[in-house]
Amino acid sequence: MARIVMKFGGTSMAGTERIRRVANIVRRQQAAGHQVAVVVSAMAGETDRLVNFCREAHALYDPAEYDVVVSSGEQVTSGLLALTLQGLGCKARSWLGWQLPVKTVEAHAKARIESIEAPDMIASLEAGEIAVIPGFQGVGEDGRITTLGRGGSDTSAVAVAAAIDADRCDIYTDVDGVYTTDPRIVAKARKLKAVTYEEMLELASVGAKVLQTRSVGLAMKEGVRVQVLSSFIDDDATPADELPGTLIVSEAEMDQILQEGDMERQHVTGIAHDKNEAKIILTRVPDKPGAVAHIFDPLAKASINVDMIIQNVGRDKGETDVTFTVPQADLARAQALLEDKREDIGFNRIITDSQIAKISVVGVGMKSHAGVAATMFQALADRGINIQAITTSEIKVSVMIDEDETELAVRVLHTAYGLDAQDEAA
Repeated sequence: MARIVMKFGGTSMAGTERIRRVANIVRRQQAAGHQVAVVVSAMAGETDRLVNFCREAHALYDPAEYDVVVSSGEQVTSGLLALTLQGLGCKARSWLGWQLPVKTVEAHAKARIESIEAPDMIASLEAGEIAVIPGFQGVGEDGRITTLGRGGSDTSAVAVAAAIDADRCDIYTDVDGVYTTDPRIVAKARKLKAVTYEEMLELASVGAKVLQTRSVGLAMKEGVRVQVLSSFIDDDATPADELPGTLIVSEAEMDQILQEGDMERQHVTGIAHDKNEAKIILTRVPDKPGAVAHIFDPLAKASINVDMIIQNVGRDKGETDVTFTVPQADLARAQALLEDKREDIGFNRIITDSQIAKISVVGVGMKSHAGVAATMFQALADRGINIQAITTSEIKVSVMIDEDETELAVRVLHTAYGLDAQDEAA
């Protein structure tokens, strides 16, 4: 008997028929003798609908009240799944974030899980009850409801798995694993048998929608065994225990998989894209010590993540332009904060552009192989795609381009790095 956490995303929970399918998958795991906890997302599109309500109510909404509104989506699906399981003859109940409780710290809308008090839920699991937990939410130090940011249900699932000492955490989604890129853009994208924690962390941080960044970091920290697989399977399909989708593993386990010949090592593991970024340019910023600190300090205090940063060479008048990117959802707040600090910073004007995209190539093979960046730049240049900004890490190269060229750039790079799946006839 194993203790398993199963997480189902929004597309898996989109409507009563899909919830019934999920309930049958969960029931089969319990029938196999396992203790099962389920973490669910809101129905597909529901969180966006709730976010739009917040924006319509107040453009610069209070994040605490925003959390109250958007957390309701997961509460609905957790209750519906518990009801559906009960209808199938299973013992099941929902556990809301404040009932466990899932204790969080830091900012509303971007809270971080500090601890989960799970003894009562563990006792319930041991008594044969299925626990259904709304992802994405917790309770703050002040007792108010908090949310973890978009994709936070993945983090909830990994945190629950760590708290109850689960044997594994299965992340069910609308794809059957992690691919070399989005298969909806590149038909020849390949499913990966395994990805290291480090690679998955980079892929998630630069736009891959399979897992949330913090969930991967938490899994690596806590040693939680994760696998990504599809919830859209037939009733007679091989169970997750026997046929994993993509394993998220340590470097040591990846080396073992490679030694056994189950995979080939590629210099680049995957191509990710992200259209949810916006560019901000501050013109004629004083070119002196402390000027850049005045820009980014208020953004940091507001928990606005800054990604790509470019500071132009100083002009003769001792001025420079500073360009950087923030999440699109934070653009209005960032602009308001910077306008408020205009005198402290000393810039002339703000120019914004939300029609940009970030394209990234990721792979641990970059550590020992030169020329990955050069291949990227040349491949994009050959197709006339202009690069507006560049950032790098040990296993990643990212560029900013026009949003309209996103799909073309992904296809070009996927081919350039030899990631296209070979035809069956070959």
